[in-house]
Amino acid sequence: MIQGSDHRMKLIYVLFMLCCGVSECPPLGLETLKIVDFQLHASTAQRYGLGAHRGRLNIQAGLYEDDLYDGGWCAGRIDPLQWFEVDARRLTKFTGVITQGRSSLWSSDWVTSYRVQFSNDSHTWLTLKNGSRDLLFIGNKEKEIPVLNTFPKPVVARYIRINPRSWFSSGSICMRVEILGCPMPDPNNYYHRRNEITTTDNLDFKHHTYKEMRQLMKVVNDMCPNITRIYNIGKSYSGQKLYAIEISDNPGEHELGEPEFRYTAGSHGNEVLGRELLLLLMQFLCQEYLSGNPRIRHLVDETRIHLLPSVNPDGYDKAAEAGSELSGWSLGRWSQDGLDIHHNFPDLNTILWEAESRNWVPRKFQNHHIAIPEWYQSKNASVAMETRALLSWMEKIPFVLGGNLQGGELVVTFPYDRTRPQGEVRAASPTPDDHVFRWLAFSYASTHRLMTDASRRACHTQDFAKEDGTINGASWHTAAGSMNDFSYLHTNCFELSMYVGCDKFPHESELPEEWENNRESLIVFMEQVHRGIKGVIRDLQGRGIANAIISVEGINHDVRSGTKTPQYSAHVCGISFKPMCTTGRACLFDLLLC
Repeated sequence: MIQGSDHRMKLIYVLFMLCCGVSECPPLGLETLKIVDFQLHASTAQRYGLGAHRGRLNIQAGLYEDDLYDGGWCAGRIDPLQWFEVDARRLTKFTGVITQGRSSLWSSDWVTSYRVQFSNDSHTWLTLKNGSRDLLFIGNKEKEIPVLNTFPKPVVARYIRINPRSWFSSGSICMRVEILGCPMPDPNNYYHRRNEITTTDNLDFKHHTYKEMRQLMKVVNDMCPNITRIYNIGKSYSGQKLYAIEISDNPGEHELGEPEFRYTAGSHGNEVLGRELLLLLMQFLCQEYLSGNPRIRHLVDETRIHLLPSVNPDGYDKAAEAGSELSGWSLGRWSQDGLDIHHNFPDLNTILWEAESRNWVPRKFQNHHIAIPEWYQSKNASVAMETRALLSWMEKIPFVLGGNLQGGELVVTFPYDRTRPQGEVRAASPTPDDHVFRWLAFSYASTHRLMTDASRRACHTQDFAKEDGTINGASWHTAAGSMNDFSYLHTNCFELSMYVGCDKFPHESELPEEWENNRESLIVFMEQVHRGIKGVIRDLQGRGIANAIISVEGINHDVRSGTKTPQYSAHVCGISFKPMCTTGRACLFDLLLC
């Protein structure tokens, strides 16, 4: 066992081992940014963009390398004297190290073996030993898969260093790192206490397997049987049911004047934080409704809320099997048959833009409710079972507003997600309702604890806080067939993506803080479903008219009343509303301005 040189450290270590044992320790937080840049140091660096501050597990390089945002720490010299150092800023029980190679499209760099050193003062260092010999840890065999090495026994110190001893022969000394450790009790450490975030909500803060998720939803349903209903929208490729929970004062009933709202999560199975946030949200809504919280009671009584926490349970199972720190950046992202569910919808953008280029819109071609191409509906089309289930769900229920929770960033994106100029990797591609989408995105970002914080560090390559925590999807990176674009062009539903945390799969010890980061945002965004106009379309005899087209002057995107009900809803706040009803017969509007 390596121990520090001073008597105080030895005494604390002995007492800690006697009372607390050697239980598993969580990550210190290099990936989650809990460890800030000035706590990371290195012997040398190739350049600033490959400095110690970039040596974080799963950090991603930008599209263009050789800038300030490269994918790891890379030593400035190639010799066994290089090191990467973390200052925990307090005595910590260190239990292990996780390493990756450099994230890069062009370079192959990783460390194949290393030693670990400890210090209390950053001057005197002791190397972890195996008996009388320095302990050599086996590192990575390629650059993406994380490798965990646990120490034979925990080590108590303030500083930890990784000293690479060998590396890929055709590459450089480059690493991405996470450290496992438990902070030692220290009531005098103000720095640590001021950064602690706690929650008072009595919720189940843990990662849930598929079975546990189903059981938790059943518990919520049993607690609040009068306002909840569990149902499934279909099955995954491996046959797991895609469960959703409805929260409303009359579950199972579409009520006139009550808008439909949805949250989905886990379309990328390894982006687990969104899944757990929705499980926490359903518990919270149930508890607060029962306790008489007037805000939550009003929301539930006036809205039909649908929460679908795991769109891709097959992918989740893959990521969860590896573990929260060892699943890497992409394991479990895709469906069982290898498809990206979130970008697996029909590309209606190209169809609309082609019609617009021929001046067919709106006389020959509608600017809304664009039909799904026949090829997409064939059995041989590369469409995931989960995507087909989502599509059917979106067509069955007249959703007005939706959010899909993603991970790996802190930003809210809004349509369009595809660039209009062909060949452009990123370019602004606004919808006719751009001002509304921007407001909706800002309503989430501005109430998140971190998204708009100008002092926070960027997760990877872009500082979205400078853009109020929001961005047009195509301005970030182009993607065809997104759920957001499809929802806007095929239904009445405005859909946005919330990237709710830098860490796609945080350790469960981080869940209370992540809940605090997102709780208010989740509620505020749901409340936006009541902004705009909603009402009923009737003919001159007072009968409801279904499938009526409602046009708003100045917005080249129409909405429709329901196919089974004359109700409609539109997000058009802040403009002059001059409706035109296209039904083939005279009609009247009953409007409610929200």
